[in-house]
Amino acid sequence: MLDSSLKIKLGPVELEVITGSIRSTELEIEAAVERTSRSPMIRDQHDYRVALFDAMGRKLTGRSYSALVEPVFEYFDEGDIHPGDVFFWNDPYNSSGGIGHVPDLCTTVPIFNDGKLIGFSQVFGHHDDVGGSVPGSLPVNVRDQWAEGLVIPPMKLYDKGVLNQAAYNIVFRNSRLGEHLRGDVDAEIGAAKLGSRRIVALAKRYGNNMLESAFQAMITNCADILRRELLPNIKDGVYTWEDYVEFDGVERNHPPHAFRLTMTKNAEGIHVDMNGTDSEAAGPINWPLDYSDGKFLRKFMAPVLRSMAASPERAAQIDINEGALDILTVTFPEKGTLITPTFGKPTGMRFFLFLRVLGAFAGVLAKATKGHIPADHETIRIWGMHGGKTQKDFFLFREVLGGGAPGRPWADGSDVVHIVPNSRNLPVEFSETRFPIRIEQLGLAQDSAGAGFRRGGFGYDKRVRSLNNSTIISNADRSELSCVGINGGKASDVYKASVERADGSKQQISGMSDNVIVEAGEIVRIITTGGGGWGDPLKREAEMVAYDVTTGLVSEEAASADYGVVVKKDGHVFGVDKEATKALRTKILSTRGPLPLFDRGPGFAAYKKSGAITYPEGWSDPDEGWLAFPSKSYPE
Repeated sequence: MLDSSLKIKLGPVELEVITGSIRSTELEIEAAVERTSRSPMIRDQHDYRVALFDAMGRKLTGRSYSALVEPVFEYFDEGDIHPGDVFFWNDPYNSSGGIGHVPDLCTTVPIFNDGKLIGFSQVFGHHDDVGGSVPGSLPVNVRDQWAEGLVIPPMKLYDKGVLNQAAYNIVFRNSRLGEHLRGDVDAEIGAAKLGSRRIVALAKRYGNNMLESAFQAMITNCADILRRELLPNIKDGVYTWEDYVEFDGVERNHPPHAFRLTMTKNAEGIHVDMNGTDSEAAGPINWPLDYSDGKFLRKFMAPVLRSMAASPERAAQIDINEGALDILTVTFPEKGTLITPTFGKPTGMRFFLFLRVLGAFAGVLAKATKGHIPADHETIRIWGMHGGKTQKDFFLFREVLGGGAPGRPWADGSDVVHIVPNSRNLPVEFSETRFPIRIEQLGLAQDSAGAGFRRGGFGYDKRVRSLNNSTIISNADRSELSCVGINGGKASDVYKASVERADGSKQQISGMSDNVIVEAGEIVRIITTGGGGWGDPLKREAEMVAYDVTTGLVSEEAASADYGVVVKKDGHVFGVDKEATKALRTKILSTRGPLPLFDRGPGFAAYKKSGAITYPEGWSDPDEGWLAFPSKSYPE
């Protein structure tokens, strides 16, 4: 092993080895979390993130979005960061924008080699329960963050290796599932320490100086690639767009809540201005981001730029780390908006704004790239059931359910994906063994995807029978407003939740609900959104439409109405009636007119017709006048 005091020149081979080692270390941290945690949310659904940072708190890889290290610097002096420390927090208003709601507990471990701070290892996860007014700590009808659960400002859970036992006990005493939470937190601390040991081993091998040089090179390379390969594919100019969250859980008659974005692009980079965004909400859809120069938001948005790469294969090779901050800057509105809420406003469903931010960024990029950007998607919502009469028989069955990915210029959207990296739904066998439920159906939702030359992916269609009396949790947006189709593609179907009652009746459930009772034997049905479609549906190969009809993903009616394809059945397989299809497509083309760049779906059209969609001073309809562009992706 090399002496850490030796100075070795950093070459391309050393840089590649160090970069690969850091990536593999993150994978190892993830494996440790999954193998040692307790709760279904962490262990089975993988709703957690890991990250490695340099000594300045700069993120080194882009494998997963993560929290920030800045709270450590803000709360603790340089002389108060020691080997053996474990920093711990979940406060959305004291996390520099990195933690958005209280179920996300963040563990951060400083990394020292030869007495010098060289980095940080971090794990944060979405935990089953941290208290609050509703099991799962995501109450719908709530007006402040204290009703959402235990709030922990940045603190030391371990100080120089010594556990703060009192704080440790308080955290777990405030959870309905304290043993789960204790197991998860211990697993996350252990995994973060594992990451620390791996980085120390690298430092022992190459020396602190070379390792720090490699960290800087990784960050510089990211900025250089973005500036050299991706920015030139975005036309200079000023572009605006907006998207909406339907309901805040409190004010039922309030119009949809708008997130607005203005992008200014030039040769040096991209600036995003979010002035025009609606006022903070009474309910839990706020997201406090206006801290530490918006570092979290900028790193969260930057991976969208990979769609500008020369090919999907090249996009997959581009790692978005702290270097993205060199080319992406932001301006926030004054305090009191959805993304700059005042202290104490509830934030539990801030993941709605997660997706509205990404969607609005994709919207302005669609204008600046002639539509060469994936369509919209809603690939996260949380649903479940809880019940029991005492703490001994209490249960909380809960899933982070994905939806269809967006159609892209180069491919259809994937089915039932989750925005949380590597996450998944709960296996049927596990769910039925662990909870008083029976899965009656789990499949893809027919016609949920937005039609297009490259259609969106399909959402879930899931029916779950409750074997005990229980209460439903539904934390979902896009139950009225569809995922947006891009460049002539059509909007998706919306989220739907219902109860099939014992008397045969059917009760529709709001996307935001936590108080609907289900009797034993009754069935809950959840249908999640598909992805928005990309490109003119009439350009889609008719044989591909017929295949989707054969597999049951697209109905015969949708094949005809959305794609202009007439199918005919031959045994169990549908084929194309070529003459009828040609005639139908010709008829549709003769009457439909130009396609819009954006299709927001019938729900938005109804809101707009009712007068619920209004614009602030200086802002106008960002869709108006924008039509779909021709595309090289279409067949000749």
